[in-house]
Amino acid sequence: MLKLHDLSRIYQTDDVETIALNSVNIEIEQGEFVAIMGPSGCGKSTLLNIIGMLDNPSEGKYLFLDEEISWYPETKLAQIRKHNIGFIFQSFNLIDELSVEENIELALLYHNVPASERKKRVAEVMDKVGIAHRAKHMPSQLSGGQQQRVAVARAIVGDQKMILADEPTGNLDSAHGQEVMEMLQTLNDEGTTIVMVTHSPAHADYAKRTINLFDGQVVTENVRAA
Repeated sequence: MLKLHDLSRIYQTDDVETIALNSVNIEIEQGEFVAIMGPSGCGKSTLLNIIGMLDNPSEGKYLFLDEEISWYPETKLAQIRKHNIGFIFQSFNLIDELSVEENIELALLYHNVPASERKKRVAEVMDKVGIAHRAKHMPSQLSGGQQQRVAVARAIVGDQKMILADEPTGNLDSAHGQEVMEMLQTLNDEGTTIVMVTHSPAHADYAKRTINLFDGQVVTENVRAA
């Protein structure tokens, strides 16, 4: 599905050069569940941002669905991102003034989906993640686990091929964190590619492969036994 070849990301100020990623080579196949691990500051979030087309590499190549996109302008990247990638963040990023169903539906407004189809898709995805009974509630009326369920629903409502999750359980207790991980595993079992940044070895165990970063480089890759 995607391939990073000798990819680097360097941030420069007037007198400081910071190498966030250094000659990274990674391939992720359609339908994989990959966890990215490593200490704080090792480049995990930078890597996820580049995979999600929210940042551009300084050097190297990024192939997505066999298309070299490394130097595409933002307008073209936004189109590819919109139709292929959903995002789940640690902080949920829900809009407080919108209900559960409105937060989810918002993701479809950027796809020019007709209103009747939007309602159908939102209803289906709320049922899928077990949040339909909270459709009219506001984010402030939900637990952290319920808010992350809404965030998952928003990420998948557009039938994206790949979900990028940045510490999706970071703000949750262990029980709600496990619920979110089980949802991600179910999505992966249904064919969605999952790429997740996590600090939790237990949650990384849900992935089929773990990529370990250190100082901006891939140091090890571990494949989980079937």
